[in-house]
Amino acid sequence: MRRRALLASILLAATAAFPQGAGPASEAGPKAASARPAEPKPRVKFVTSYGTFVVELEPGLAPKTVANFLAYVKAGHYAGTIFHRVVAGFMIQGGGLTEAMVEKPTLPPVRNEADLTARAGLKNDKGTLAMARVSEPHSATAQFYINTVDNASLDHQAPTDEGYGYCAFGRVVSGMETVEAIEKVRTGWKRGQPNVPEYAVRIKSAELLNP
Repeated sequence: MRRRALLASILLAATAAFPQGAGPASEAGPKAASARPAEPKPRVKFVTSYGTFVVELEPGLAPKTVANFLAYVKAGHYAGTIFHRVVAGFMIQGGGLTEAMVEKPTLPPVRNEADLTARAGLKNDKGTLAMARVSEPHSATAQFYINTVDNASLDHQAPTDEGYGYCAFGRVVSGMETVEAIEKVRTGWKRGQPNVPEYAVRIKSAELLNP
């Protein structure tokens, strides 16, 4: 009798120690239920006169740069522009000029986040997408380029005009063969600019795949 009473006391104590539905075996349940899948990174599909390619962006590493780029994509800015600067063994650049070599209107320049992305390990390696600019570090607007080789010389080195570098903010995830085909086109001088394709490499559209 005393043995039964002792066993009942032990069971009662064990029940009181863990609320209903809880306990060591169920701890993973609530945590697993609260865990949410990571947001998919934005992807943009470019259709060009040489084929298509898709880039995946890194908003977690370069939030201002990605927001700026997507603003142009959503506004339809890139449709009707060209890859106006192509240098084999270096990069292809476009997104700002029309076939007549006229620059399209742009938004204000965006802050150069090359210091942030370089620190995170996203650099000007082959296949990465980066912002083009003039000599002033924070002067990028709409123009971008795709590295066709590793270009460490374009990475952030120091917070100076010479050392700030160029912000990589994404990478080509499909269609690199299109980029490489563009890289091989014949180029020359046009409207006072070198490295311009003899036959226009047109950007027909740029579409956000996962809005």
